[in-house]
Amino acid sequence: MKTTIHAFWWRKGHVLSFVLWPFSRLYGALAGRRMRRAKGASVSVPVLCVGNFTVGGTGKTPVAEALAKAAIAAGRKPGFVLRGYGAKVTSARLVDPERHTHADVGDEALMLSRTAPAAVSPGRVDAAELLVSAGVDFIIMDDGLQSGRLRPDFTVAVVDARRGFGNGLCLPAGPLRAPLAAQFPKADVVLLNGEGPGAADVAAVARQAHVPVERFSQKPAGDEADRLAGRHVLAYAGIGDPDKFFDTLEGLGAVVAERVRLGDHEAITPALARNLVAQAGTGGLLPVTTAKDMARLAGTKDRDLVALGASSAVLEIMAVFDDPMMPDCLVSAAADAFKRRDGRSA
Repeated sequence: MKTTIHAFWWRKGHVLSFVLWPFSRLYGALAGRRMRRAKGASVSVPVLCVGNFTVGGTGKTPVAEALAKAAIAAGRKPGFVLRGYGAKVTSARLVDPERHTHADVGDEALMLSRTAPAAVSPGRVDAAELLVSAGVDFIIMDDGLQSGRLRPDFTVAVVDARRGFGNGLCLPAGPLRAPLAAQFPKADVVLLNGEGPGAADVAAVARQAHVPVERFSQKPAGDEADRLAGRHVLAYAGIGDPDKFFDTLEGLGAVVAERVRLGDHEAITPALARNLVAQAGTGGLLPVTTAKDMARLAGTKDRDLVALGASSAVLEIMAVFDDPMMPDCLVSAAADAFKRRDGRSA
């Protein structure tokens, strides 16, 4: 299963947006009503939700990783709850990176399980309870701002500063997952990723809604960045914003000779893997991909997928906050909100 991100969503006044506007209005009305009515179930530990207002890549997965590391540094035992997007999941499943593939639990769950325990379920609540039974005492819900099934104690909404809210319309005419009027009351903090033309609009809407805005950027992690400087590469990415990945590579000094854009969460087939390896070999290029795409190659026994994974470099990305203490503050805010819930102590 993959998400198609349409270019016209990020430009105002496109003819397709006008054509699809009646469907967008209906979708927005239904999504907004569902969000306003949702109460959500609670669990016995703090729940910090990392969501976004739009479809497409905003940088929430690196944020979730940063929050988990902050929770670990504070002496907590965090765990991730995810829907298991793109996988065949019908009930709660604890992620085992040694046994599961992306088809079992989803690519993001495999990625995050490197940092802390992760559980997947479309219902989310049973995944949270499974983590609690495994000893987790702090839950980070990756996505779920619009779900309403598991009630968070504190919610951060991640927005890409380049794209902002796009054309400001709901699916299918625009990128919004529900009207902003329904989404902003659910957010406690907006995390603005990077710099870009959408930043001013995001800050203005957040100010009107009395929601504070904090900033972060995405930076390469590890020493892979030094290895890529000056290299001619074939870059392939199946994420919400592949161009951002390609731009990052060029910013590191890599020469991106070939750009292969895949759909968000798109599975890499043996035929595609074979073609990428051949294309890289013919051009003398180093294949480079994202951690999410590499997760879709993990655990496979197919020789073409194994060959692609073995020959590919992975550019890991981390969230770097303007205020270095912000991850600690957000973890503490979720813990404090949990204390206020039903008079519990965290």
